[in-house]
Amino acid sequence: MTKGASSQRGAPSRTRDATIGKTSRTKRTREKANSRAATNWDKLRRTTDAQIREGIERDPDGHPTDATFWKDAKIVMPTPKTIVTMRLDADLLRWFRQQRGYQTRINAILRAYMNAQQA
Repeated sequence: MTKGASSQRGAPSRTRDATIGKTSRTKRTREKANSRAATNWDKLRRTTDAQIREGIERDPDGHPTDATFWKDAKIVMPTPKTIVTMRLDADLLRWFRQQRGYQTRINAILRAYMNAQQA
């Protein structure tokens, strides 16, 4: 096959120069993202076990668990997802892709629609 040729009726390849999948972040982008959610590792290393326990006890959302809490617990394995290819309007996809996790959001919207139809 010659350069620039395609197996589909001689049309040029549409994906030759297209970005497929995720692109890697540049060092500067990673540093910027890390600075927003940076962990102060030095402060964490200096924290004693007693200070950690005290912080847990003060946390209003922290509740200790015991055997009673776990007695009826069941392991639920997530169902695997199926890879699909579908055609969506470009503006719709662009809107969803504005935030991370857009595929999960699309899945949740479709699930909500399915549940509403079944009710």
